[in-house]
Amino acid sequence: MTDGTMPATEARMTEIVFPDHTNHLGTLFGGQALAWMDKAAFIAASRYARCTVVTARSEQVDFHTAVNQGALVQLVARIVATGRTSLQVEVEMHSEDLHSGEALLATRGRFTMVALNAAGQPTPVPALLPPTSGADASSCRDA
Repeated sequence: MTDGTMPATEARMTEIVFPDHTNHLGTLFGGQALAWMDKAAFIAASRYARCTVVTARSEQVDFHTAVNQGALVQLVARIVATGRTSLQVEVEMHSEDLHSGEALLATRGRFTMVALNAAGQPTPVPALLPPTSGADASSCRDA
């Protein structure tokens, strides 16, 4: 929780593109980008729901620009909607050239995560409410 009452709705990660993350052109493998994006979505959803989550769907992943070996990537995952047991997470991946500082949106996608209880069954998550409305601070552990 960020202030004791509001579940965290955003997570950030930073990675660096090493040679083992790249293809024969020296740019980031698409599969590696998806793995990092899924990881960021997992962290954001887990922090929000405060329980185990799994990926149910990835959709509308758009690759805007190649990411070169040696670049930093900043991933920003945001909870944008909740259902009864699911969370919609939008993830943006920005690349940053370490020498010039130039940063570009490289990839954007949306992931659906489902919260699970201790028995591995879908379990309710807190509703996503505007920050000023005093969100329900219960978590799936209470369900």
